[in-house]
Amino acid sequence: MLEELKEEEIVNKVGGRFKLSTLIQKRLVQLNQGSRALVNVDTHDKMSIVLQEIMQDKIVLNMDNDVQMVPDLDAAIALAEGPDLDESDL
Repeated sequence: MLEELKEEEIVNKVGGRFKLSTLIQKRLVQLNQGSRALVNVDTHDKMSIVLQEIMQDKIVLNMDNDVQMVPDLDAAIALAEGPDLDESDL
């Protein structure tokens, strides 16, 4: 068993063991169908990749019980701030 699954942190992060199981299963299907990993890890073990994606807050289970990718915080902030404007642009 992988070490991450022994800790309650990952269970709490997702919202329970059932949600964790669902998220892992659905993300493994995506990876097996050719989706790109969202983390840089030195392994080809897809289970380890999924667990790292969860621990690094790259994926969540949305309200429809589908895997949702979480955008990078820096990219989300940049999009929220919008372009830099000065008075001459108005």
